[in-house]
Amino acid sequence: MATKKRRPASAAIARERRVAYGEIKRGVQHLEKSIAEIQKGLRDAEQQIQADARARVRALQKDASARITALKRRHREAARILDRVSAAAEGSWRQVKRSADAVLADAVNSAAALVKRLKNALPR
Repeated sequence: MATKKRRPASAAIARERRVAYGEIKRGVQHLEKSIAEIQKGLRDAEQQIQADARARVRALQKDASARITALKRRHREAARILDRVSAAAEGSWRQVKRSADAVLADAVNSAAALVKRLKNALPR
């Protein structure tokens, strides 16, 4: 009858050690992959945030430019009205002042709205 050789206890421990080492190694590799995925996600998110910020800045610049153009137009209009009214009023400066005040108040309100919009666009 053939006798079975029994493995020594140290061989069983060595096998368990190898199995445990393999499991730990796979866990470490999985963790490395997870870290890489997180880092990639962060880079992608950062790039998206930067792209969104650039687009927002371009939109604000375009809007501000359009509003500044409108304010300049009102400025020229106010200057023309002032010239016409002062020539036509012949000394009636109250009328000139009322006309100028109305045009300037409108321009100031537009400018204030632009400043408020730009301030609201900035994070606090």
